[in-house]
Amino acid sequence: MKNLEAIARRVGAGSLLFAVLAACFAVFAFRPVTAQQTPPATPPVQQDIKVRFTLDRPIDGTAAPLLLAIERGYFKAEGLDVTVDAAVNPLDGMTRLALANGAAEPTHDMSFGDINFLMRYRDQNPPTGIKAVFIVYDKPAYALIGRRSRGVQFPKDLEGKRLGAPGIDPAGSVWPLFARLNSVDVSKVTVMNVGPQVRAPMLAAGEVDAIVGNSFSAFVDLKDRSVQPEDIVVLLMADYGVTLYGSAILASAKFQSEKPDAIRAFLRAYVKGVRDTAANPGAAIDIVLTRMQGARKEVEVERLQIALTQNIKKFGPKDTAVGGVDPQRFAAGMEQLGTIYSFKNKLKAEDIFDAQYLPAPPSAAPAPKQPQKKKGK
Repeated sequence: MKNLEAIARRVGAGSLLFAVLAACFAVFAFRPVTAQQTPPATPPVQQDIKVRFTLDRPIDGTAAPLLLAIERGYFKAEGLDVTVDAAVNPLDGMTRLALANGAAEPTHDMSFGDINFLMRYRDQNPPTGIKAVFIVYDKPAYALIGRRSRGVQFPKDLEGKRLGAPGIDPAGSVWPLFARLNSVDVSKVTVMNVGPQVRAPMLAAGEVDAIVGNSFSAFVDLKDRSVQPEDIVVLLMADYGVTLYGSAILASAKFQSEKPDAIRAFLRAYVKGVRDTAANPGAAIDIVLTRMQGARKEVEVERLQIALTQNIKKFGPKDTAVGGVDPQRFAAGMEQLGTIYSFKNKLKAEDIFDAQYLPAPPSAAPAPKQPQKKKGK
């Protein structure tokens, strides 16, 4: 598998209007109107393609690139009308792209979802055809979060401790791999299957000694619950042997089949949103806060900054496409996942990730020309 450079195609509203007017002019020029004829109606301008997008979690600061791209009209400029729905949990976000419960068609077209969760879901539901089309988190946000005051600073410290690990959470699903890679005797760890929303409060209250979850969520939530930063230990699993990729943009099989160009257009606009978000996180969070009742800006800015620093790959000047995967690393990740999950089917990399939609990184704006000094006589 290799990444293919996506062909950038931009159809502006101005050129579309020009084409419509030109078509009307041609009709009138070659079909003279008589007193008995009614002039043909102007062909309707093509409506924006609707894209029903779902997150895999409630909205927080990490949704900034998507919401910023909507607010600044980047999707609109690509001919897309994007709507966004939050989700309760990752499974909820995944099933919205599938023909769940006998539905005639998926309720959503694209989503934000964990690529390793997708592998397991595709294995259990082969016909769904959902694929990842863009890697958002080059380094997954999976983390073990402990407290020094509870005696947890290193992986082995979990032995003899209580761990809050939601089973439905992607980080919770990867916990056995993290334990295996770091020689943690899981028989000595009391694992509590707790809900994603209560794990941070339980750690803050001392009801568990550590939790697994997303680094940017747990750290910020613990601080928000008055746990001192110096007491919080965040061990990013990617720094402890886990080679997996993280969350990605996913597309339903139906949307891939019927609207492949819309996927390419979506990703071009999304990449612009990522670029602008990285350039000014505070301004991006202002947009997010309009959809988060009662949220505090400083909390969501910090959450976003962690994701930008730890998880989202920077666009390099030599990149020809962004959002892709390294074939060897991807294969190694699938092999790692196979050590903790027994696949029923022989999945190939191309069953999970499709590189044909990848966009080129946005080009930097040209530097303004400096006025030339007139030579003295």
